[in-house]
Amino acid sequence: MLTLYHAPNSRSTRIVSLIDAMDIRDHVEIVTVTVARQDGSGGKDPANPHPEGKVPLLITEEGEQIRESNAIMIYLTDRFGTHGRAVGESGRGTYLSWMTWYGNVFEPVYVLGFVQAEHPVFTTTWRGIPEAVAVLQEALSDGRPFLMGDDMTAADLLISSTYFWFRDGVPDVPEIAAWVDRCAALDCVKTAAAFDAAELAKLTQNA
Repeated sequence: MLTLYHAPNSRSTRIVSLIDAMDIRDHVEIVTVTVARQDGSGGKDPANPHPEGKVPLLITEEGEQIRESNAIMIYLTDRFGTHGRAVGESGRGTYLSWMTWYGNVFEPVYVLGFVQAEHPVFTTTWRGIPEAVAVLQEALSDGRPFLMGDDMTAADLLISSTYFWFRDGVPDVPEIAAWVDRCAALDCVKTAAAFDAAELAKLTQNA
């Protein structure tokens, strides 16, 4: 069985959403741990084998550690053959591009924008939020409900999750706003949120 080290209301929540979307809870043991929070609460959990005390972390049956949300999601969609694009399947390159664009461009751009950090190196390396928004708008401009077309993939869960935490950052672009709402309304997203609420309640009781 696979093991996911997870902290409620964190980046690993989108992994739980994907697990629920794929209906593979019986293949993954979810271990709830604490992590250091921006408000100073929490801290590194000795039960978490992640070398930096972060989440998500997926452990395979062979004991191999897989870190980073996009790597874990690609592994899961490849392994179980759903909610992605398989090797050799049409759209594989586009799927991989979305999954890596998130970590290489999208998240850095929004984090830097949130803290209002500016430097010429940032704009030449990642460009900025308007450019990132333009990429999403172009992908959704043909009326497709999700980034890869009619079916939701891990790419939608990964990229839209930024806007779940930063609702004020949803751009005033109808196609993107509707896509974010569509992703937020997915059953797997709601199920993961309910799971997190229950796990947080347990952590509070045990504190």
